[in-house]
Amino acid sequence: MASTYKLVIFDCDGVLVDSEPLALRVDVELFAELGWPLSAEEIARRFVGRTTEYMMGELAAHIGRAIPPETDAKFAARYREVLAAELRPVDGIGDALDRIAGLTCVASSGSHDKMRFTLGLTGLYERFEGRIFSASEVTHGKPAPDLFLHAAATLGVEPRECAVVEDSEYGVLAARAAGMTVFGYVGGDLIPAERLEGPGTTLFADMRDLPRLLGEDS
Repeated sequence: MASTYKLVIFDCDGVLVDSEPLALRVDVELFAELGWPLSAEEIARRFVGRTTEYMMGELAAHIGRAIPPETDAKFAARYREVLAAELRPVDGIGDALDRIAGLTCVASSGSHDKMRFTLGLTGLYERFEGRIFSASEVTHGKPAPDLFLHAAATLGVEPRECAVVEDSEYGVLAARAAGMTVFGYVGGDLIPAERLEGPGTTLFADMRDLPRLLGEDS
């Protein structure tokens, strides 16, 4: 059976690479050290799906001072250390990608440098090379639709012909705003499923089910 969609757009963190629990562990340390102690659950609710720049801006505004450059550098190194030691692909993603015959790409709030690192660590970079888009390329990040619209336009596909695979509330909102069909991945147990529910959205918990949901399997 041919795919229902001409382009499948994947978020990166939490959809392709299982990075979010690792990053949240470091975020908890960062927030506590700078004077805004939050639980991993609260950080996830506020910031998963948003850019690092947005998160750091909110942190600086809350504590009433700029983030010291040495602190920023220290925690950037800590993130890389943890990811290098423990990062794995999301369970089942390799199998899913093998069975998706149509065009795919990545559109993430993360930087290109971060995606080269994480996708490279997990052996996924080559699958998407040349079709990787970052929020740094657009004026407004998620939940605005700009990034997804930019990816689709660059690849010559109409929004209505795109499916987006997301695991965050902000990403789901961005995909809906772009007029794209959304597949909300809830297998990571990070964001409550009810926060991803809504129009034009199918929730699923196993990446191996994604090709069938996309219409790739007969």
